[in-house]
Amino acid sequence: MKRNIANKVFVGCCTLGIMMLASCAKEGFHIDGTIANAKDSILYLEHNGLEGIAKVDSVKLDQLGTFSFSGDKADNPEFYRLRIADQIINIAIDSTEQIGVKATYPQMATNYTVEGSADNEKLKELALKQINLQSRCQQLLAQRPEIADSLISAMLVDYKRDVTTNYIFKAPMKSYSYFALFQYVVINNQAVLIFDPSKDAKDTKVFGAVATSWDTYFPGTLRTQNLHNITIKGMKDERIVKAQQKPIEIKAEEQGVIDIPLRDNTGLERHLTDFKGQVVLLNFHVFGVKGSTEYIMHMRDLYNKYHNRGLEIYMVSLDENQHFWKEQVANLPWVNVYDDKGVSQAYTAPATTLPIIYLIDRGNNIVKNPSQIKNLEAEIEKLL
Repeated sequence: MKRNIANKVFVGCCTLGIMMLASCAKEGFHIDGTIANAKDSILYLEHNGLEGIAKVDSVKLDQLGTFSFSGDKADNPEFYRLRIADQIINIAIDSTEQIGVKATYPQMATNYTVEGSADNEKLKELALKQINLQSRCQQLLAQRPEIADSLISAMLVDYKRDVTTNYIFKAPMKSYSYFALFQYVVINNQAVLIFDPSKDAKDTKVFGAVATSWDTYFPGTLRTQNLHNITIKGMKDERIVKAQQKPIEIKAEEQGVIDIPLRDNTGLERHLTDFKGQVVLLNFHVFGVKGSTEYIMHMRDLYNKYHNRGLEIYMVSLDENQHFWKEQVANLPWVNVYDDKGVSQAYTAPATTLPIIYLIDRGNNIVKNPSQIKNLEAEIEKLL
């Protein structure tokens, strides 16, 4: 009797131990679901890691298209993808999530649902935005190749503004914010990062926001360190560029104009010093910013009203894309030049917002800097 009781206790302990071991072994994430219309297709689960894409598992789908994958728990959100041929569903996994996916092949990259993860719903939104952006880029390259570069550049600016405002800055600690930082489009068979701190200092701040947040929520992880490395490199590059430009502050008291010889949209080099005898509105502007159209209409009004009395507008574009600038200024009547040399720093460094305006009198002297101009039209009237 005692032996039977002892045996039962032993068996019970062993069973409990096996259950505990099994529970520990199964700690991780699970992805399951169905892919309709994909019989006999091979569905891959791939890890999108810092060193590239790596296969984790695969399954040949049956008539029902059911699948189930599992993986180990990670210390930070990790990124995986379900793939059949070139159709991809991106999945973010946070710890031990249970994710359900339902999709229909062969449009599974856009025709799918994700259950059990609010983050993955946001990630889907971003993935669909990226697919739409890629489609519009391809359409422009095919239909309007002569102006595609400038229009694509403007589209990327709008895309970044949307994503930073509505996703990244709202929740920089989220997996989908990290995912957004590394989105790209393919232009002329070349992958172009949408956020690229090596080319845009503003992108460094976006990376920095996510890096700081991940350092709080996921300290010491490889992905967090990667964010820091990219941010620090972007900051170093920005400091090097600023040091090379060596800006000079211009004050009205200094009077004399510092010439900035730049080429206009016809290729002719234009000098500020060429307009002695006229009142010059020296204007630094970015055509790619919100509100530019309304601002240019205001400049047209001033030009039409005062040009015959001796006013000239010398407008310097600080846009990133020269082709886009040429399209914007093609029908503007005043002098339009493009700064691809950085010489405008002599005038733009003291200011904090755009547009930047200086007024130059008929003697080629600066008489008003941006901070001194309160009523632009009244100031022009005085000089004329």
